[in-house]
Amino acid sequence: MRRYLIKMRGRGRAPARPSMRHILWSSLGGTAGIGSVLALALYADVPLLVAPFGATCVLAFAVPDSHLAQPRSIIGGYLVSTLVGLLVLDLSGAHAWDMAVAVGLAIGAMQFTRTVHPPAGAVPLLVMMAAPGWLFLVAPMLVGAGLLVVAAVLVNNLSGERHYPLYWV
Repeated sequence: MRRYLIKMRGRGRAPARPSMRHILWSSLGGTAGIGSVLALALYADVPLLVAPFGATCVLAFAVPDSHLAQPRSIIGGYLVSTLVGLLVLDLSGAHAWDMAVAVGLAIGAMQFTRTVHPPAGAVPLLVMMAAPGWLFLVAPMLVGAGLLVVAAVLVNNLSGERHYPLYWV
């Protein structure tokens, strides 16, 4: 038990603050990413904005070198998690335990497909609470995720300090 409790102390210190340049590019990227999703939503009169997209912006613009922020993880993570949520909803409903199972299955499926994207882990809950149809997979999920990737490619590569993506597949 003592060893277990010792692990909870942590092993290091918080990371250093990024440079002001990095912070400004990250802020600009988040604004551009969500702004592009909102612009298309308003233009097409289609609801495209979901809360997990804000967390995607944190990864894609604040830590663009993370494997969690790569296009494969963003698009694939949303695809896999949305599919899992819709399947569980169709097969068993939206009861409390169904929600827990859907999130657990989404995590496992993202790991299996090498598309882990933490914000996508919230999507099964969103699906269970909203009970959307299967078109939810296309809009808002894939359209919005795709727009965020496009914004990340454009904004991150404007900076001389950044190179995005590290890989596509």
